[in-house]
Amino acid sequence: MSPNYIRSFSEGCLRPPTVIGQFHTLFFGSIRMFFLGVLGFAVYGNEALHFSCDPDKREVNLFCYNQFRPITPQVFWALQLVIVLVPGAFFHLYAACKSIKQEDILQKSSYTGFYIFSVFLRIVLEVVAFWLQIQLFGFKVNAIYTCDVGALEKKFNITRCMVPEHFEKTIFLIAMYTFTVITVILCVAEIFEISCRRLGFLKTQ
Repeated sequence: MSPNYIRSFSEGCLRPPTVIGQFHTLFFGSIRMFFLGVLGFAVYGNEALHFSCDPDKREVNLFCYNQFRPITPQVFWALQLVIVLVPGAFFHLYAACKSIKQEDILQKSSYTGFYIFSVFLRIVLEVVAFWLQIQLFGFKVNAIYTCDVGALEKKFNITRCMVPEHFEKTIFLIAMYTFTVITVILCVAEIFEISCRRLGFLKTQ
């Protein structure tokens, strides 16, 4: 890929053809990633080290933590961010290869339809991620986690584990749900903006 294609691709990703799309990029790229990268590490970074069960033995703690966290929240949210970026990245890669200028995307129906499809796909991926987050983490982190350790062939089958900083994790969960909802709203608003531009209610850029 030539430098011109790379430059066109990067400009398309950073400067979408709609005003709301540009705001979405700013919100998604700065606030959401900063929140996850900085605060997420502060809240979840040492969770496994401070997760303790009764009896406080390494094998029990590790077994129960893996049961408590099939996937760590940081990994899940990082995958969510990457996957949600894929539809837009594919579209802007296509636009770069076809030498489509950003101002021309909303002028031609085929380009507009392709772009709307990429935005709609982002909405679907965000909704799926929202549902998976509910299944994996719920809406609240309890202070006590009840773990089934029968597979360890211990004399006991159920043990209680202490979840560190459970209140902070609950707040963080709610914040990530909120970010997902805001992103979906922005995507819907972007489709609405495109429709208004195509119908002539708004001037194209």
